[in-house]
Amino acid sequence: MRRASIFYKELLAGILTETDDGEYLFAYDPSYIAAYPKQFITFTMPVSNQTYKDNRLFPFFEGLIPEGWLLDIASKNWKINQNDRMGLLLACCHNCIGAVSVQPITEDGE
Repeated sequence: MRRASIFYKELLAGILTETDDGEYLFAYDPSYIAAYPKQFITFTMPVSNQTYKDNRLFPFFEGLIPEGWLLDIASKNWKINQNDRMGLLLACCHNCIGAVSVQPITEDGE
């Protein structure tokens, strides 16, 4: 299982999880829901107490991953298969253009 903290600007917005079964989950952080109930990270995933689930990486997060020659460079430098979308998201999206950033959560919680 791989997990990432999803930040909107400097605020923890939620947690993205890839399960060992290949399912993707996104849940908004309860404190984010309480403080910013209308500040969604994407129109397709409004702020809610529900956990969003899909069998593939959500299109919004897929869109954060580099494309073209930049994807080739990232894939080669970090030795990540281009089909490992969660791996690429965790490696490449710490400092995205825009308000959303992705910070990997390690097994020890950091």
